[in-house]
Amino acid sequence: MAANHRHNLLEELNDTQKRVHRILSAAQNPLSAYEVLDKLRAKGAVTPPTVYRSLDKLIEKGLAHRLESLNAYVACKHPHHHEMAAFAICENCGLVTEFSDPSISERLTQWGDDHSFCSKKVTVEIRGLCEVCSK
Repeated sequence: MAANHRHNLLEELNDTQKRVHRILSAAQNPLSAYEVLDKLRAKGAVTPPTVYRSLDKLIEKGLAHRLESLNAYVACKHPHHHEMAAFAICENCGLVTEFSDPSISERLTQWGDDHSFCSKKVTVEIRGLCEVCSK
């Protein structure tokens, strides 16, 4: 996704959604919805449903991802891929690295074709130790 297209997506967001995106983008690690809520409340009253709606909108636009195994959210680092997102999650320090791998995507697409399964979204999460923690 070109930077200009990403800018256009951000312009389509309301103020709360933009704030949620900024919070996720600035975070060092994935944030739960309630951690996002706490950061938003620093500048005024916000309700949990508002945060969840904002997170859902960011995911819909390809600007964020939900990490199922952590029940947490991250800003998308590779906005050019919508069909598949892959994450390496360090179980020691919490580092999350987003990556794209055409081989994995092709293999999962092939599996879907072989089994008449039409996937809409694929999120791959690999848990283990990052380079620093594994030493």
